Amino acid sequence: MEDQTIISVGIDIGTSTTKFVVSHLKYAKVSNPFSLPRFEIVERNIVYESPMYSTPLKGKRDEIDLETLVGWLEDQYQKAGVDIRNVKSGAVIITGETATKKNAESILHYLAEKSGDFVVAIAGASLEALLAGKGSGAFSRSKEIKGTIANIDIGGGTANVVLFQRGRALGTITYHVGGRLIELSHNGEITFISPSIQPWLDAQNFSLYPNQKISFTEIQQVVQQMCNDMFDSLTGQQPIRSDDSLIHSTSFQVIPPIHEVMVSGGIGQLLEEEAPKTIDDTAIYGDVGPLLAHEVVKAIEKRSLKLIKATQTSRATVIGAGMQSTEISGATIHVASSRLPIRNLPIMMVELDHHQINNTDYVYKQIKQALVDWKPYIQENEELPFAICMKGISHCSYSVLKEIAKILFSLYEKHFPTHSIMVVVCEDDIAKALGQLLVLQSKNKVDIISIDQVIVEQGDYIDIGETINQSMVPVVVKTLAFTKS
Repeated sequence: MEDQTIISVGIDIGTSTTKFVVSHLKYAKVSNPFSLPRFEIVERNIVYESPMYSTPLKGKRDEIDLETLVGWLEDQYQKAGVDIRNVKSGAVIITGETATKKNAESILHYLAEKSGDFVVAIAGASLEALLAGKGSGAFSRSKEIKGTIANIDIGGGTANVVLFQRGRALGTITYHVGGRLIELSHNGEITFISPSIQPWLDAQNFSLYPNQKISFTEIQQVVQQMCNDMFDSLTGQQPIRSDDSLIHSTSFQVIPPIHEVMVSGGIGQLLEEEAPKTIDDTAIYGDVGPLLAHEVVKAIEKRSLKLIKATQTSRATVIGAGMQSTEISGATIHVASSRLPIRNLPIMMVELDHHQINNTDYVYKQIKQALVDWKPYIQENEELPFAICMKGISHCSYSVLKEIAKILFSLYEKHFPTHSIMVVVCEDDIAKALGQLLVLQSKNKVDIISIDQVIVEQGDYIDIGETINQSMVPVVVKTLAFTKS
């Protein structure tokens, strides 16, 4: 396969705005002649970026206006000079409060079907936090420092926080903090209050309602308290409570100490703007976004946290999806052929130290922790299939592999009882044996697909095609591509 460039599209439908990006992604072979063919994105060029477009809603603002949205996207394709038929990959993601709109999922799949071979995801809060943390540069930064870095992605409806340490996501927490939770006119009249922030307002004894006239000092007190509550929670000054009305969801029971902070999202883009001094300054976008950005900076400084500038802010989202194709040897796989083809499976990593795989307690703890850590990323859709990548098991005996299969299936069944399929990916020639052992453990309650000789990372997606000559399956690995500074 020669180096090639493909057209990739990224669409992000957020609470406040929708973004559309067209990129040219160039691939080159990075493997040596004696290993599996492996291609990576070596160059990415954004050839078109749409202006920020206000996400169209209708009815009682609980439904996305599909007709208007599709019309705008068609116009953007035309302005970009792109024929949809030439789009080879991409990603379409619905984020923030928009993901809760009643027709969100149907719209997402409609857009994907009309737009080529797309990675499809409604980014629930946890997945959205992870994607934003990768796009902002926080993930890369975590590999360079010894401490923990938090990326706080603040948009119109939510603040999605992910903590990274040395290239590993420690967990996520999402707050009802966003620029468009309260909307204002230039004369200080409240035009909208999101239902998601109302419980917190009530708990804090803030009496706000639509058509109310509010002063700059009054709205500043509200936004300031919102930021202080969020950062008190993040820094451990306030414990995480199940009845905390500012918390949307979290994978943490206790948040570890944070050493550095990045802020992305629309609010991240406003951090360096001049602080608003009047209600007119505050309402320049018809909401409290500029004031929120200023209060976020104050809250960070107050707690002596180190603020690191994000490499991307409002566009800290996917710009497309890369691809890597590998033919799999039939001698080393086990597949439930009736379930193929299967597309866009997100990858979950289980990394085992091969020196400790004889220790069943160690194996149990590692697999359990990986599944527990992963669950928040798909909790919005419990039946969403995913693929488990097993690392570190290539040099084990059959008896050890049998024990690993037993532990893996029992924990999978416990944590994902509604799933009717289990997909396992290995890098080395062990998938057939592991697949057969998993079938024995499952007692045919779950279909098993086990493939090998595929190199993947956390955050990748895979497609598994139909069997070829009853001996192999084609696999496409899609690596989400982010903008780089």
